[in-house]
Amino acid sequence: MRFEFVADEHVKIKNFLKKHEVSKGLLAKIKFRGGAIQVNGCPQNATYLLDIGDVVAIEIPAEKGFETLQAVQKDLEVVFEDDHFLILDKPAGVASIPSVNHSNTMANYVKAYYIHQEYENQQVHIVTRLDKDTSGLMLFAKHGYAHARLDKQLQKKTIEKRYFALVKGEGQLEEQGEIIAPIARDEDSIITRRVAQGGKYAHTSYQVVARYGDIYLVDIQLHTGRTHQIRVHFSHIGFPLLGDDLYGGSLTDGIERQALHCHSLKFYHPFREEELLFESPLPDDFQALIHHLQNKGV
Repeated sequence: MRFEFVADEHVKIKNFLKKHEVSKGLLAKIKFRGGAIQVNGCPQNATYLLDIGDVVAIEIPAEKGFETLQAVQKDLEVVFEDDHFLILDKPAGVASIPSVNHSNTMANYVKAYYIHQEYENQQVHIVTRLDKDTSGLMLFAKHGYAHARLDKQLQKKTIEKRYFALVKGEGQLEEQGEIIAPIARDEDSIITRRVAQGGKYAHTSYQVVARYGDIYLVDIQLHTGRTHQIRVHFSHIGFPLLGDDLYGGSLTDGIERQALHCHSLKFYHPFREEELLFESPLPDDFQALIHHLQNKGV
């Protein structure tokens, strides 16, 4: 894959490319795995001194897929795709990556998709993961350089994900709020988390979209990315997610998984040089419950 840049200062190639988030590791891959660096059409090395206006081109070698990741054929809900990124609408009940307990995952499906499409780059790069039972938008990078560019955005917290959740509790949930409470591992479990003094800083914003009796549909934005953050925070304030048996959520309202859906994804596309926003509609189980509650006149 080829990328071109125009030099705007008198520096070495490696220093110029660093500004474009080309890492030392990527430069090593270009050097040792069949890539190339050119200046004005002529091969050069990373220490070549650029003049202003020079056209710098890098050829990044193709990425082979990980042999340990099994390709599993599955129809995918593609929301967006170009040469650099793939956005999918993930169903509930599918893990993001393989583990001891999960082998039919989004990563397995995407590998099969890449093979079927005969893409040059076969490696699966997940930028934003979702828990197994969380549905909604997932972002994949289609090559390592694209992944590195978005990793910088993740570090700067400029990739914005918003979630819909159905929550239930006693009393009344404020129309909007900020939940700022540290999250730590549960002392008695390797899976669950809890709000605890000495935990990692965690910040969640929310706004109530609709109320159906004691059930609320809320729109949520994460400002930090702690494990189970939304589930822990809403349980902490007394309004756990429907179907979330780990954190005290109701199991009697017709939702059979934690009622959480990533409905909005916004990021800056570094190659198009524009901000992109994608939306996913409410999943079927959310809609079915809301329709049922509305028919009851709740």
